[in-house]
Amino acid sequence: MAKRNRSDDDVTINLTPMIDVVFLLVIFFMVGTKFSESESRIDVSVPSVGPMHAISRVPDERVVELTADGNVLLDGQVVNNEQLAEILASQYAQYPDLKVVVRADSAGSLQGFAETIHTVRRSGVAQIGIAVKVDAGGGGGMLR
Repeated sequence: MAKRNRSDDDVTINLTPMIDVVFLLVIFFMVGTKFSESESRIDVSVPSVGPMHAISRVPDERVVELTADGNVLLDGQVVNNEQLAEILASQYAQYPDLKVVVRADSAGSLQGFAETIHTVRRSGVAQIGIAVKVDAGGGGGMLR
């Protein structure tokens, strides 16, 4: 079988399909732009809805800490039980899926812990977690 020697003149790239695609894209965007302009001129009374809330991401779990001396901290800031109830109630009104984790010092009073849990529950929050430490070499955990 004899080999054919091709010269460099025979090798070419056909640009016709690429030019066709570019023209189709230009036409598509021109027609789409004209449609948008004509749509804005149509006299239509758009229906209204009730008050809208801003779409935002649900906050992470809020952490309520009870120190050994009885101080209550919400995300690291000292608050009293009434302030805690107000803050959590307002956030619960905006985010019904709000989660609260309560961490208490083991040397603290059980009465203070019970009051803190009651305050969180009174604010409306239903998803309350209690942070505990597992002694059997398992690290930390959370009860729900």
